[in-house]
Order: sequence, then structure tokens, then C-alpha cells
Amino acid sequence: MPNLNKVMLMGNLTRDPEVRYTPKGTAVTDIGLAVNRNYTLDDGERREETTFVDVTFWGRQAEVLCEYMKKGRPLYVEGRLNLDTWEDKQSGQQRSRLKVIGDGFQFLGGRDDNSGGGGGGGGQPQQQQQQPQQQAQQNYQQSSPPPQQQQQQPEQQQQPAPQQSAPPPQQQQQAAPPAEEDDIPF
Repeated sequence: MPNLNKVMLMGNLTRDPEVRYTPKGTAVTDIGLAVNRNYTLDDGERREETTFVDVTFWGRQAEVLCEYMKKGRPLYVEGRLNLDTWEDKQSGQQRSRLKVIGDGFQFLGGRDDNSGGGGGGGGQPQQQQQQPQQQAQQNYQQSSPPPQQQQQQPEQQQQPAPQQSAPPPQQQQQAAPPAEEDDIPF
């Protein structure tokens, strides 16, 4: 029997996220997300309904959220539903709560820091995430040429390439591999 537990939400943070750590050192944060729904009644009256959802993030994602997000900023969240059950200490009754365990997120809104409550993750998170990748790529390019160039350089140094005025024979041209059924666009 197939099963699916997938949640996609887009809303604004209801409070500043705060990170805490488990005894084993794993980061965890609980955020509140306000998701708005606008609709019109039969008589033409417009209404807005807000649903508040609790979302828990673990690990590095929890740390990144706490570092860059503030109350009021929009966020896109993907995750799964989880039912928490516990016994109430005061009344002794069984209690339960449905919440979301976050698997991923994306900052929304503008890049400037003056975006206020409607802003997004700000410009710094995306720039800071891209900078290490760009720096690593630049370091790699500066440190050594691509592998194909490394293999060709010794051969070129040992034997000079013969100069030919005629085009290369057609046998050297490789035919494109046949298209697979999966590659056909519809």
C-alpha cells in the first residue's frame, strides 16, 4: 500500500528562531509559521484566515535558520507531518499535537536588509552561501588545470604535433549515441 507524508508551506515567521542543542550536540529549533488564506464569500465579502503551524528543524538547517531569519520574514518549508503524544502532568490526560518536521527550506523575499516584515532571508545568507562555493572553485582552478589538460601536456612536450593541411579523416569523428526512449521530449 503506497504512503505519502509530504508538506509544503509558505508563510511568515511568528517569532525569532532560537537554537538549542541536545545532550549529544545536535542543533534543534522550533519555529512558528503563519500561513494566510484569502477568500471571498458568496456575497462578495473578502476574508483572510491565518493558520499557525509549528515546524521543527534539526542539525545545520536549525543553525542557519537561527542565524539568518527574524520574526515576520517569509519562508518556504518542505517537511512531513508528525503526531506528538504525551501525558499532561497536571490533569494526567493524554494530549496530542500535529506538527511538521522540516526537511528543507528556502528563504523568500528581497535581498536587501531594509525589507522589514515582508522581506526575505536577506542578502547576506545567499551571498555567504555562494562565496565559499565560488572561493573553492577559484582555488581549484588556480591550483591545477583540469585532468584532461594534465594528461595532454606530457604528450605534447614529448612529441610535437604534426602539422596537417588536410582535414582529419572522417573515421575519427564519433557518431552521437542513439537516443534512449527516456530522452524523448513530450
